[in-house]
Amino acid sequence: MVGGFFSGVAMLARGFGFWGRRPGVMFLGLIPAAIVFLVVAAALVGLGFGLPSITDWLTPFADDWPEPWPGVVRGVLGAVVLAAAVVLAAVTFTAVTLAVGDPFYERIWRAVEAELGGDVPEQGAGFWRAVGDSLALIGVGALIAMGVGLVGFVPLVGAVVGPVLGVVLSGRLLAAELVSRAFAARGLYGADRRRLLRGHRAAMFGFGVATQLCFMVPLGAVFTMPAAVAGSTMLARAALDAAKPDGTPPAAGATVPPPAPGPRT
Repeated sequence: MVGGFFSGVAMLARGFGFWGRRPGVMFLGLIPAAIVFLVVAAALVGLGFGLPSITDWLTPFADDWPEPWPGVVRGVLGAVVLAAAVVLAAVTFTAVTLAVGDPFYERIWRAVEAELGGDVPEQGAGFWRAVGDSLALIGVGALIAMGVGLVGFVPLVGAVVGPVLGVVLSGRLLAAELVSRAFAARGLYGADRRRLLRGHRAAMFGFGVATQLCFMVPLGAVFTMPAAVAGSTMLARAALDAAKPDGTPPAAGATVPPPAPGPRT
């Protein structure tokens, strides 16, 4: 489990290493990421300026409380709202960037596929498929943000547990969305994809958490996005290459058999 987690972190590091090998292709990935980042960042800044008014509006019952309790309650509420907003912003950033930047990121994952060897899919999943996946990702991200907000209200521990839970859940969600490109290009969806990733859950977890943490660094999302696309392609290929004894990835549209049961203990 621990080894798998750090192998996922290493996949993101390998994605950053792709900057040194194909800087031109990776630089193209900065364009949609920078545009979407400016929009999402502006929304977060606006929320930050309006946060005192929002917390005051949500807690009129605290107006008559003795000091310092109104400030404490509103401070905790503000932290919870901001944590939920950051989770939703990270998911929205990824979803919208992958949708609008699909042609740019397709060049990145194709370059990674070519470097890894084997058959490279002739075309990706397509723009409208990317849009549909992105809308679904935003919907799930909104549910996670609401969950983070609710957990944040748990006395004593909520203000800490909520943000940590947000990083964990949103990181796993981001990883699943990022690796989906390599599978979708081969016509692998749903149950086939889940079977392929069954033995790589810890790596997915490590990759997703590392990506989410990088997104939280100022301007980190812009420079991490191309690396995340490259690293997720490497992670997907690791799962694909492990699916056959000879290391050959499944052909496009092929049904992936369930893994053989392990020895009984």
